[in-house]
Amino acid sequence: MKQRINLLIAFSVVALIILSAVQCYLVKTTYDYKVAQFHTEIKNEIAQISNNYSDIDAVIVAKKEALYKQLTEKYVQGKKSKAAIQNDIIDNEFRDALTLKIQRKFEREMPNLRIDFAIVLNKFVLYQNNKKADTIFSQKPLIQNKLYGNLASLNHAFLVRNYVGTTNGTFENQEYKLLTEDSMYISVIDWEMIILRRMAVVLTLSLLSVFTLIMLFIIAIKALIKQKKVSDVKTDFINNITHELKTPLATLGISTKILEQKNIRDNDENFHAIVNTISRQNNRLQSLIDQVLANSLAENEIELQKEKINTEAFLLSIVEDFKIGYPKITIETDFQTQKTVLVLDKFHLTTAILNVLENAVKYGSSNISVKTRKHQDEFAISIEDDGIGISKNKQALLFEKFYRVEQGNIHNAKGLGLGLYYVDQIIKAHQGSIAVMSDLGKGAVFTIMFKV
Repeated sequence: MKQRINLLIAFSVVALIILSAVQCYLVKTTYDYKVAQFHTEIKNEIAQISNNYSDIDAVIVAKKEALYKQLTEKYVQGKKSKAAIQNDIIDNEFRDALTLKIQRKFEREMPNLRIDFAIVLNKFVLYQNNKKADTIFSQKPLIQNKLYGNLASLNHAFLVRNYVGTTNGTFENQEYKLLTEDSMYISVIDWEMIILRRMAVVLTLSLLSVFTLIMLFIIAIKALIKQKKVSDVKTDFINNITHELKTPLATLGISTKILEQKNIRDNDENFHAIVNTISRQNNRLQSLIDQVLANSLAENEIELQKEKINTEAFLLSIVEDFKIGYPKITIETDFQTQKTVLVLDKFHLTTAILNVLENAVKYGSSNISVKTRKHQDEFAISIEDDGIGISKNKQALLFEKFYRVEQGNIHNAKGLGLGLYYVDQIIKAHQGSIAVMSDLGKGAVFTIMFKV
């Protein structure tokens, strides 16, 4: 059973991980699609408003072409090296002016977006008559080759458009053609938040589905563990009740056989002794049956016959009766209250308190103290013993049905594990509460609280 449950839990964990991974993959795919869709929208809008950005300021664009011609002629004359041409193009005099013009156009045409941009130079190639093309400059897009724009890095930017321009000219009766290529990169401020807002429904549904899967998994695991626990409890109970019933049944069997002997029947003293033994074992069997039946009821099914009682006197009578049954146990009282009248069921509450006292004796106590006190509007009964105590990790299980404190893997104390469960049910039926404080090897204190 345990192995099957462990395998089922392992399979459930694997299934949950796979389903979560699939969900994450679907969310990631949707995210990538939304990003691509967003980039396409931006590209289309910028394409409509930029028009190769020549409409922004034709004079500045004309100045740029004039600069290209001037630098090309100096290069042909040998007055400028390729590196100098590159530096002069990038450090052009109209750089800031054109950046400002483009920025203002973006702000006017796309007011809902905050955009940083950069136009970087990729190629600067010279063609002279039938000569081989002279590549003055050719690089992959780098922010260091920025012609215009306020973008500081291309890391989170995306390509919008490539611009290819040609400039024809004549120098010293030689015709030439200049080919230039530059690219516009865009970065939208807070673009991640824009994407996430667009994915709000998808993300919400995904989170809810994952959360639902996890909750169902937890509920299923708890149910499996509870089922296993119930199975273990049933097995333990059957073993315990079998053990508990064997002793009185064996004694009854032996006593019956002894009564068959004529010399026993003729001896009044021996006869009455055997009859008393049979009576005690019969009572023991009846007690076991009654205990099982009584603990099959929940707290709301217990029928209480409540009456007004003097609580201190009631407790004192229980203590006196307990002393008769356990003369070797030292039991003391410390009542810090007087003549407290509560409405209680004497029969059930007597049994409950006796169960706590007998439980203390069962687990090694030789000294018990019963105390009372009032705290605000509550009446407290404390039963303190010097028994073996209860470890912290076991205290939460004390009041569960059939649970018995173990020493290692062995139950040294006999019983069905119903006593404290019964106590808890009776106290709850009175709308009270019971708690335990203990350390292993240092005894225990059970505190019962009733509202006054």
